[in-house]
Amino acid sequence: MQRTLTNIISNKYLVLAIRLILGIVFIYAAIDKIANPAAFAQSIYNYRMLPHTFINFMALTLPWLEIICGVLIILGIFVRGSALLIGFMLFIFIIAISFALVRGLDISCGCFSSGGGGGGHGVAVDLLIRDILMFAGSLIVLFYAGSAFSLARRPD
Repeated sequence: MQRTLTNIISNKYLVLAIRLILGIVFIYAAIDKIANPAAFAQSIYNYRMLPHTFINFMALTLPWLEIICGVLIILGIFVRGSALLIGFMLFIFIIAISFALVRGLDISCGCFSSGGGGGGHGVAVDLLIRDILMFAGSLIVLFYAGSAFSLARRPD
């Protein structure tokens, strides 16, 4: 059974599909944040987790990190590094969403639409589940990405 599961999650087509999904999601999520940094800063502030001095820095840098990792993971360049960074970001998002849920905050997640004062998905359990699934996908890419379908072809 374990061998069969390993064969399934290490399948190069599944890993490619996960790479594409993660890349598209992270690029899409970054676009509005880059276009509306003040609104994204407000979304970060609403979580009440970061000191005020870090909020603007995060609002200006996080979307660019998301877009760079998204492009790289799709192109197959620095796949493991991109998967590691995406996994780390998702882990932080999971913590932030969990704290918001536990504290009963009624806020927008700031995931895809930070503009317009509270647009986008509210913090909810389905958002947490989505991020956990994407985190699992990032781990699959991290541990099972080979050189197949990659611009940076290298022997593994």
